[in-house]
Amino acid sequence: MVRNIITTGKKSASNASKTLRSASTGKKSKTAAGSALSQTGKPKKQTTKKAATAASKTLRDKRASKASKSAAGSALSQTPKKAKSSGSKKKR
Repeated sequence: MVRNIITTGKKSASNASKTLRSASTGKKSKTAAGSALSQTGKPKKQTTKKAATAASKTLRDKRASKASKSAAGSALSQTPKKAKSSGSKKKR
């Protein structure tokens, strides 16, 4: 895996904070928001697979707020990047 150096910006961090404080926010949204908030100003931290899955589900949820989706997008953008393959796939 190639290291991703993106960090959470101020606006996304604020949205993540709002998401975590909301009593009506679901568990998946809060997981994604917590991941995004923990990566504010920390380029060495990466989103875990569990948090990335939660973020993806949050982005697809029609009931999720804009703040939750902003935090989820930030968390998802901070997942480890996959290394490019060497093109060793065989054609059939």
